[in-house]
Amino acid sequence: MKPLILYDIPSQLPGSYWSPNTSKPRFVLGYKELPFETVWVEYPDIATVLKGLGLAPKKRPDGTDIYTLPVLSDPNTGALIDESLEIAAYVEKTYPAKPIFPHGSQMLIRVFDSAYLNDVHPTIKLIYVRVAEILNPASVEYFRRTRSERLQLPWEEFSPEGPKRDGDWAYLEQSFNKGEALREKSGGEWVMGDTFSYADIIVASRLFWYKRVLKEDEWARISSWNGGRWAKVLDKIQQECHLA
Repeated sequence: MKPLILYDIPSQLPGSYWSPNTSKPRFVLGYKELPFETVWVEYPDIATVLKGLGLAPKKRPDGTDIYTLPVLSDPNTGALIDESLEIAAYVEKTYPAKPIFPHGSQMLIRVFDSAYLNDVHPTIKLIYVRVAEILNPASVEYFRRTRSERLQLPWEEFSPEGPKRDGDWAYLEQSFNKGEALREKSGGEWVMGDTFSYADIIVASRLFWYKRVLKEDEWARISSWNGGRWAKVLDKIQQECHLA
């Protein structure tokens, strides 16, 4: 079997990868024990690289084109897939051993993915500030400019120290408390009780993002919430996916 090829965004961090969206296929490929290689693409080069691959752009709400990562290329089938959830669906169909959508759960997990993504939006500006600090110089200006345009807010106003940042942290803790209440209803160690699934990878990718881009004391703060559950959750899922 030829290794699959994952297109990802590099950083200055050890190991380089950090993004929650591109880490999802890493978790999937690791869990299914599929060989893969990484092609690193800086933010300003994403559109050029994906156009070169022949991928069609997505559309922003205003109708303009946008190219995003992750992208997975499978030289064994010739497939080229973008978006983390579609990559997961492709890998599941093509390499069904060790299922990530067990018991016909793909539709429900798609709903879970959408809800989980929306929950982080009020605090996204705080996380973006930290992302800009770990990116390579080639990507920093592009990242700041495009996020300011997207949120229609000057970069300096994203999450300034003081009451605004305190409010971001309070909301983030509240969202983790909601997550804890839901996990208690699962009846087991995974989102689907005793069965590991892509829903756990969705949770892990968010936690991994925070651990990678936030400052050490900030991640320690998150790790202390809900009896220290979240660092343990991330560690267990990373072990399950052979990424510990």
